[in-house]
Amino acid sequence: MKNQQHKNFLFNETSPYLLQHAHNPVQWYPWSKEALEKAKAETKPILLSIGYSACHWCHVMAHESFENEETAAIMNEHFINIKVDREERPDIDKIYQIAQQLLTQRTGGWPLTMFLTPDDQIPFFGGTYFPPTSRYGLPGFKDLLQRVAEYYKQEHGAIQNQNRSMQEALHRISLTPPADNTLQLTPEPLHVAIEQLRQSFDPRHGGFGAAPKFPHPMNLERLLRHYINPGDDEGRQSSLDMVEITLKKMAMGGVYDQIGGGFYRYSVDERWMIPHFEKMLYDNGPLLTVYSQAAQITGNPFYKSISIETADWVMRDMQSAEGGYYSTIDADSEGQEGKFYVWDKKEIGSLLDVQEYAVIEKHYGLDNAPNFEGHWHLHVIEHMDDVAKVLSLKKSEVATKLYSARQKLLSVRNKRTWPGRDEKILTSWNGLMIKGMAMAAVAFNDERYFESAARAVEFVHKTLWKNNRLLATYKDSKAHLNAYLDDYAFMIAGILTMLNFRWKNEWLDFAIELADAMLAAFEDRENGGFYFTSHDHEQLIQRAKPFMDDALPAGNGIAAAALLQLGHLIGEQRYLESAERTLRTAWPALDQYPAAHNALLNALDEYLYPPQQIILRGDEDTLDEWRLHCQKNAHPYTSIYPIPGNVNALPGLLAERTMKSGPVAYICEGHHCLAPITRLDLIAENLNNSYN
Repeated sequence: MKNQQHKNFLFNETSPYLLQHAHNPVQWYPWSKEALEKAKAETKPILLSIGYSACHWCHVMAHESFENEETAAIMNEHFINIKVDREERPDIDKIYQIAQQLLTQRTGGWPLTMFLTPDDQIPFFGGTYFPPTSRYGLPGFKDLLQRVAEYYKQEHGAIQNQNRSMQEALHRISLTPPADNTLQLTPEPLHVAIEQLRQSFDPRHGGFGAAPKFPHPMNLERLLRHYINPGDDEGRQSSLDMVEITLKKMAMGGVYDQIGGGFYRYSVDERWMIPHFEKMLYDNGPLLTVYSQAAQITGNPFYKSISIETADWVMRDMQSAEGGYYSTIDADSEGQEGKFYVWDKKEIGSLLDVQEYAVIEKHYGLDNAPNFEGHWHLHVIEHMDDVAKVLSLKKSEVATKLYSARQKLLSVRNKRTWPGRDEKILTSWNGLMIKGMAMAAVAFNDERYFESAARAVEFVHKTLWKNNRLLATYKDSKAHLNAYLDDYAFMIAGILTMLNFRWKNEWLDFAIELADAMLAAFEDRENGGFYFTSHDHEQLIQRAKPFMDDALPAGNGIAAAALLQLGHLIGEQRYLESAERTLRTAWPALDQYPAAHNALLNALDEYLYPPQQIILRGDEDTLDEWRLHCQKNAHPYTSIYPIPGNVNALPGLLAERTMKSGPVAYICEGHHCLAPITRLDLIAENLNNSYN
């Protein structure tokens, strides 16, 4: 709740999350030189609070504590209070999440609450959510503030000793071995990862591990890649089965928005039924990619329908008029989690005709007890075939009634009070969605999704690419913050996928410029791999080189795979060597627990078994026919670049891939290329499609 009598130092920020706290009685600062110097000058510890706008428990703690005058008075007296949007500053968030785990031996999360010494910003105490008074086995926040302030005053020696240990631990974690040029890169981690995924797989409900259950799209892509590779037939089918069970269970569950499309962040139960209701762009981009790939591989129309509904939701609710994609939609509206999405059975009955209601009732289980605080959160109980049998209807009639009912419910839902939408545009997350949209365009030959991705690429190029460097975030006509590894890597991967649908020289040029900037600003030239922050970034207490996937795929894995693809496309040896160095320096991590590093494993897969790249040259009408023919006969990880014959000024090897007297296909695997093929009927026999 905003109280206009209060106004702190967040007032001029663009982050919606920070602006939510701009009228707290807490004297919040953004992370800035001014705030850090003030802490030093006043020898006050820093209270660092990290969250994001779609975070339910962040809102709870804000309402309980940061809007409370008594609590704010204690915070202002004893601490310099800094508020960080973890989506704008993932560099800060990553460091202090690791520190929280080291301090407490517990996993972190949001809101993250850390207390730092003012001279070096090293944390000496921390946690996540704290209630206003003692409950849930947690101390009350007001009491905790007093105790931490007293501890800081009285225990300087103990804090300094602990801080030295913390600094050493953070340094050890960030160290990576130099790339071993004598090491033979083998497929062994690929095989071990599949077995590890199999062991953590839930065969009944799909997904990995127990509740709370997350989608883990990188796990699914790793399994799909394993399926399409030749080799262990029994193992390959098992990998596809794990993917299909998971995709079906998620899309039928409550973790998928059955009315509006798109996926929520995660499920609180192992059955995918009840989610935390925030929707994140970074989940839906990779999930759109995986569902589109699964539709290509299996031909299952269900995956296509989920892909289309998700892409349509993104274009409808998450794409700005300027072209970039927004970040998140909140879990809460009118102070209640999920209120926007759940239903009363009487309300549904009043909106639908008799047959529509009969279909909805059986399909979504409205004849069962309510499943969310006296309301119904919709998930599929009965398949359409079963509904048709029970109601003595044709399947086509059930589909028609289901569609009309969903449209009516969506129309009414859109008139409710909407949850908050975080309208900042993040470069890295846009890269993930650009790839997802481009993959949907390729998989379903749909111009709409390509145009959506194209608008986003043009926005990033125009607005967030300045002086040959990317910026990380845009909001309210302001682009700012030094970009991170993910921004570069995810954008390159997205652009390369777009070029599989339609060629544009300017986009290839942009991908090359991004790759060159990434190598110059992020690569560890001595040991290999890429740092998360650039060489000229603000100095923090740790400089990480992330190999492990978390909520987002690891930037090093996406960077290595993108450099392999781009390097083979234009024949740029620097890119290929950089990708290999990354794999070599990451090898101990891949060897230790490969299933936690699926983005890097996908890059290793492409390094060991380069997928085919097909360069098509011809007039534009013929190119579409040839592209679709190649796509039909190849797997989704084959790159197909349809370059019009009249396009010139191509870089590197592409300059040699010229049009003959008619259309021509150049098919290469790594450094090995076939003779040019000038007959459409001869292409299929030269394509790898071992999964068919």
